[in-house]
Amino acid sequence: MLQKVDFEDDFHTQEEDRSYLLQPGFYWALFKRRWAYFFLPFILIASAGVAVALLLPATYSSEGKILVQSQQIPTELVRPTVTSAAQERIQVIEQRTMTRDNLVAIADKFQLFPDKRSLISVTELVALIRKQAKIAPVDVQLDFRQRSRDNPTIVFAVGFEYSDPAIAARVANELMTRILNEDLRDRTSRATDTTKFLAREVQKLSADNAALDAKIAQLRLSQGKPASGNADQPPALLTQLKTELIQKGALYSEKHPVIQSLKRQIEAMEKAAPPPPANSDAATSASLEALVAQQEALQKNLETASTKLAAARLGENLEKDQQSEKLEIIEQPAVPQEPIKPNRPKIAAIAAVLALMAGGGLVLVMEFADKSIRRTSDLFALVDNRLIVSIPYIVTATELRQRRRRVILAGSVAVLLLIGVLIGAYFFMPPLDLIIAKARVGLFR
Repeated sequence: MLQKVDFEDDFHTQEEDRSYLLQPGFYWALFKRRWAYFFLPFILIASAGVAVALLLPATYSSEGKILVQSQQIPTELVRPTVTSAAQERIQVIEQRTMTRDNLVAIADKFQLFPDKRSLISVTELVALIRKQAKIAPVDVQLDFRQRSRDNPTIVFAVGFEYSDPAIAARVANELMTRILNEDLRDRTSRATDTTKFLAREVQKLSADNAALDAKIAQLRLSQGKPASGNADQPPALLTQLKTELIQKGALYSEKHPVIQSLKRQIEAMEKAAPPPPANSDAATSASLEALVAQQEALQKNLETASTKLAAARLGENLEKDQQSEKLEIIEQPAVPQEPIKPNRPKIAAIAAVLALMAGGGLVLVMEFADKSIRRTSDLFALVDNRLIVSIPYIVTATELRQRRRRVILAGSVAVLLLIGVLIGAYFFMPPLDLIIAKARVGLFR
């Protein structure tokens, strides 16, 4: 007798057949059948990952910190000669420190990369050292924001990475020493050059002023003319200059440009012979007035240059005594105890995950490639479902006794293991209150 099966019943049957994908027993049976395909790639990949994590050479990093310390003496009293920004100077010092000659000298001094020296060129060696070296600013957050805008606190780190922790610390110290020496030499050199430049300017202005003094003295002698009943004008003019020198001497020092000018005029008039009497014309008077005006402007420039020269000499002394803005070591590079790379636990964990994925993927591929009949859905693909009848599994008394024995055995083993753990904890572990105290202070991190 034929039986009609509609589409909904057939669809419900297929859904029930696919429910095995949600059952843990399916995956356990799959693992028992394909465990060899899982463990083979898992062991290979996990072993390779652990070997790579253990065999990769360790790299240690030694790092120190340098503070850009502001000027000790208030700038209102003594102004520094070097006024460039600290960030700009640090960049210049970094470029000078990381030059080819300096890095080659450091490599020769500490015998860096001895196994690679014969295989790489000098250019590649310099590039490798630059890659391992570190000169970078440290971001310092300040609460005093108004102060930090005008005079920011600048801290930068200097470090070096190498396979030997002791050599890494020595190279980092060498880099810091070279940076400090370069900064001191640069600031002192700038201050000295500024002083030399202003000294040359003062010397040039003084020479020009002396030449004008001689011209003015000659014109005044050439204009000698009786006045107020005096028959000899130059002696009267000489007396006037000496009187002015005495008056100015009470106000200015001996090195003041005005005093020096008066002395040169007096010396020139005393050495010059009295000229024959002649009437001064308008052109000579105009020339004398122009020279006097030029001398006054020149004396002002000379006074300004002399003031700048004095300030530059103070700034030079400030730099030589290291009382201006300077670099100060606040953290010395130390020998590192732990490597910064490679991260061996991370590499091992990634290898374990890849091994699990490879093993599980191979098991699934082998399972889907296997055409063996294991489920009802496999039979439905070959035979009409109306010809298939399910026979329930009959559990015998022997199987029930074996199942109970296994449960009792597993429970007994679990109890024995628990007792063993408790006995070991009692004899070998510290007291519980001590463990809690150590955990609170972070000794188990």
